[in-house]
Formats: sequence, structure tokens, C-alpha cells
Amino acid sequence: MAQGSTVEVWSTVALKEAFNILMPQFEQATGHKADVRWVPTVDLMNRLKAGEPTDLVIATRRNLDELIAAGAIDAGRVVPLVRSVVAMAVRAGAPRPDISSAQALKQALLDAASIAYSLGPSGVHMAALVERFGIRDAVKGKTRITKGEPVGAVLARGEVQLGFQQLSELLPVAGIDIVGPLPPDAQEVSVFTAGLHVNARDPQAAMALARFVTAPAAHPTLRNAGLEPV
Repeated sequence: MAQGSTVEVWSTVALKEAFNILMPQFEQATGHKADVRWVPTVDLMNRLKAGEPTDLVIATRRNLDELIAAGAIDAGRVVPLVRSVVAMAVRAGAPRPDISSAQALKQALLDAASIAYSLGPSGVHMAALVERFGIRDAVKGKTRITKGEPVGAVLARGEVQLGFQQLSELLPVAGIDIVGPLPPDAQEVSVFTAGLHVNARDPQAAMALARFVTAPAAHPTLRNAGLEPV
């Protein structure tokens, strides 16, 4: 394996807190550098489908399958990394609605003065959940879709009452209380997966980074960040 390569990674923000700890360890252990770019899922998909190059892509398995079909990702170089769940939070000190079941969550959405979620996988799930509950029209006018900042930041400022995002993205935000993951009958477990770009400059270095994240030594860091190793 070539030494001293720089691995450019395009990743969903869900892994940011864990990577802030793991990437310096990867660099020290391998001699490679990690250039991690946190790209919103919609932008990541559009840019890769348009032909922009990188080395390693981290997104949901569903997204990677789309990129494989588009010819951007090598189908034979795909590594599942972590499982991630969607959670709900409120501003610090605010009442915590009951979300112990899908029915309770539906009622919490109806009762809330305002809600927020993102354009990422958690937001896609929430939009589908609202459709499934049959309450799209009831919540449309009080729903805020965030882009470019964490849902937790909007919550912390008191701009919305309820916020939904990946647990790992809510945990590091100050000024909010996490009510908990969505109930099992309303949950979406995303498997964030690394895929090698077809034009990766050093495939071995890129795959070494993916393997580093899946190694047992990385598991405590991943769990502390709200992610479950695959």
C-alpha cells in the first residue's frame, strides 16, 4: 500500500463526531491523510452523478446503490460501516412528548406548534412517516426543513418545538434535550456505507480508511457518537 496518500472522503454529517476522533488515529496509524468533506446528501448525490471525482463516499446503502447504477461507485468495493437511528429532541428544559409508539409520535406531531427536520435520510424518513400517518396537510404549515445547519441548532435557538435528525447529529448539540430514538414501529435504521469511487486515486488507501472505521478498536468511539458498528 502506498504511503503518504491523501484520501478525499465525501460523507454524510452523521459520522462527523466519530470521525473527528477516528481520522487523526487513522493518519497516525497508516501515514495517510484524511481529507473529509461533509456534504449534504442531496448535494453529494447530485455532484457525484454529475461526474465530480473523489476517493471514498459515505452515504446510506440505498444512496450508494444509486451511485453504483450511475457508474460513480465500484460495486465490488463497498463496506458497511455503522447503523444509525432517527431521534427526536426538544429545546433544553422543554416538555418531552410521549413517543413510545407510532401512535404517540403521530399525536406529538399533531400537537406540536412547530417541527423541523433536514433534507438528509432522517428527513426523507420523516416526510414518509408523515404521509404514512395521513397528517401531511395538518403539519405542512408548521414544518421547517433545514439545510446547512443541524436541526439541533434551530431547536436550541427556540425556533421550533420538536426536531428530528440522526441521533449522532443531535448528540453533540448544546442547548437541547434528546427525547429518544423514534419507536420501533416508526423507526428507520440507516446503514451508512463506504463506497470506493471508480476514479479513486489510491484505492488501497481509501479502502484502508474504511477498514479502520470498522475495526473493533473504533467501536467504542462509534457507540459514544450514537452509532452502532455493523
